[in-house]
Amino acid sequence: MDDPLKKVLGRTADALEKGLGLRTVEDLLRHYPRRYAERGQLTDLRMLEVDEHVTVLARVSRVDVKQYRDKRTGRMVDRLEVVVGDGASTLQLTFFKQSWRTKDLRVGRVGLFSGKVGKFRSDLQLAHPDYVLLPDDSDVAPADEVEDDTVLRYAGALIPVYPATAAMPSWKIATSVGVVLDQLPADLDDPLPEATRTRHSLPPLAGAIRKIHVPTTREEIREAVERLTWDEAFVLQAVLAQRRYAAAALPATPRTPVAGGLLEAFDARLPFTLTAGQVEVGATIADDLARTHPMHRLLQGEVGSGKTLVALRAMLTVVDSGGQAVLLAPTEVLAQQHQRSIIAMLGPLAERGLLGGGDVGTRVALLTGSVTAARRREAMLDIQSGEAGIVIGTHALLEEKVQFFDLGLVVVDEQHRFGVEQRAALAAKARDDQRPHVLVMTATPIPRTVAMTTFGDLETSVLTELPAGRSPITTHVVPTSEKPGYLDRAWERIREEVSAGRQAYVVFPRIGGDGAAGEDVDEPADPAAEEKRRPPLAVLDLVDHLTAGPLAGLRVGVLHGRMPSDEKDDVMRRFGAGPSSPDGIDVLLATTVVEVGVDVPNATVMVVMDADRFGVSQLHQLRGRIGRGAHAGLCLLVTEMHPASPARGRLDAVAATSDGFELSRIDLEARREGDVLGASQSGRRSSLRLLSVLRDEDVIVAAREEAGELVARDPELTTVPALGRAIAALLDEDRADYLEKS
Repeated sequence: MDDPLKKVLGRTADALEKGLGLRTVEDLLRHYPRRYAERGQLTDLRMLEVDEHVTVLARVSRVDVKQYRDKRTGRMVDRLEVVVGDGASTLQLTFFKQSWRTKDLRVGRVGLFSGKVGKFRSDLQLAHPDYVLLPDDSDVAPADEVEDDTVLRYAGALIPVYPATAAMPSWKIATSVGVVLDQLPADLDDPLPEATRTRHSLPPLAGAIRKIHVPTTREEIREAVERLTWDEAFVLQAVLAQRRYAAAALPATPRTPVAGGLLEAFDARLPFTLTAGQVEVGATIADDLARTHPMHRLLQGEVGSGKTLVALRAMLTVVDSGGQAVLLAPTEVLAQQHQRSIIAMLGPLAERGLLGGGDVGTRVALLTGSVTAARRREAMLDIQSGEAGIVIGTHALLEEKVQFFDLGLVVVDEQHRFGVEQRAALAAKARDDQRPHVLVMTATPIPRTVAMTTFGDLETSVLTELPAGRSPITTHVVPTSEKPGYLDRAWERIREEVSAGRQAYVVFPRIGGDGAAGEDVDEPADPAAEEKRRPPLAVLDLVDHLTAGPLAGLRVGVLHGRMPSDEKDDVMRRFGAGPSSPDGIDVLLATTVVEVGVDVPNATVMVVMDADRFGVSQLHQLRGRIGRGAHAGLCLLVTEMHPASPARGRLDAVAATSDGFELSRIDLEARREGDVLGASQSGRRSSLRLLSVLRDEDVIVAAREEAGELVARDPELTTVPALGRAIAALLDEDRADYLEKS
């Protein structure tokens, strides 16, 4: 399986490596068919998309040779036009100066045709496609009627159709697979332990590989796919089980609260009662912190469920035990917001050593890339001396000069915004050989099976209950293409809310001004390739129009990621101060810097411009900025997309539900989950070919249990050497480094 393809296939191996990245025998055998064609079932040509590289099974219905004048030479040359069909739709094949192909491409012949889908006038076409024709009548035809012995191999049976390239069409890949299969041993080292295969009625590896490439029935395909899906789930869960096992062996200082300490004083001054979920998750985290190995926990929950409060109570537990806690935020706006809200919640408990501060308390330090030199020196001193028990910051915390007195807890907010090297650099700042406890927070709800794959090394806690006082949010789609007057009504609603003493957001996908893109817009790619569109709307390009037009007379502020830190802080201060302040802001025009963590309870309405440019989960996060006080929220999603478009369908889904977990599933389905897995694992293309984290929940749960039990018995996997090799193949040098550091 580890043999290079060059050794088996010769020059063909070069095309397989260059076009598809396939280097070894196993690479090729794990390059599974995308689908299977049957001679009696032609490809549905209505499903083809422009610019897609396809292989279709179709019948020739018309053949024409036409003459045209070559503009360069002035000579008349021929163009062969062949129309193939599936009985309902047609596809045109075009060949220039190749009229000799008429002897092969005759009306009634059935073949596989491969190429990139283009459009000529209004018709779909393949220009100069590769093709191979199937035998005319019988399952086995004379060799001179068949262009490729692959067809003889599969004549009359299921024909595998592989992901292919222009230089390596599907049937050439099938031929290469056939050559390799002919030399493959009947028995292969299996990464699945025999006991696991027996318990779950799974066939051996060699048989599954043969059946997925050379099936005789649909049932054989199902059996092979089930077994090979298990391979992917089991190998991945074994990696994660090893990580959990290794983490449990690392040393960490236990952190426990003290009687009469900071946590007790904080709880006593809370003006509300914790939700049942906050109490339960808090107790779980407290148990983790009290152990002698580091906590690795994912805290996820709905927008506004109180994750920051739960994290703050964990931080105070660490401070009570003499340690420090750090909160790493992805943006300066969010870091500043966290500092303000934590200081507000702590009150005098955040003023230890200052005039008016109590004996029980700590300091809260803020460190970002653009703080003044004086504030930076003060923060660095408080961090190094331990005076600052709670440290909040951005990537600036990762600098080598930043040293902690006793780092006991790392809280990572919106962890998907950070690379593994950054998290590792922060964890390395703990003293001696101790590892800090780690709490990862995300406001993006994650389906259970996704959490078990992308965060499978972490224990997971979920907050679903919203605290008392959160108001309902109503969401509507504003379709400007069909009802342009609805946008005017959206501006009127903002004016109505402001006149009632409340505030509003208007969110844009871009910054603009100099053509730079907005920050962190998760614009989804539509498989249907929406029609060409104007550039996304930008805040700086429309601020003058809005302030002179529909928002005239209102106090408008602008917030985006390219603003200096002090300007952003000033804008957020003025917006937070509200309409009662002399310099308050009524309407904030912003980019996605307000997506998470911004808390202005008086803001009740949000208008999202070009809402279809944002991901589903991102829209859910954005609207979580409103309805945070006593008044109900209104979120208006402005779009010009047609009602039948996939983009419009996503917006309708956001308007229809406030269930973040349901929306996250919709988001993943639209993005194709492999993108999520690839980005979360190593930033590379996902290694998963068959496993679907949304569809294969039963397999993932069972594989996690089996892998956990195996690693508990045999952490080094000495009893299953093939599994160790499969893990090594999955984790190349970069990925191994990633897992080691994280």
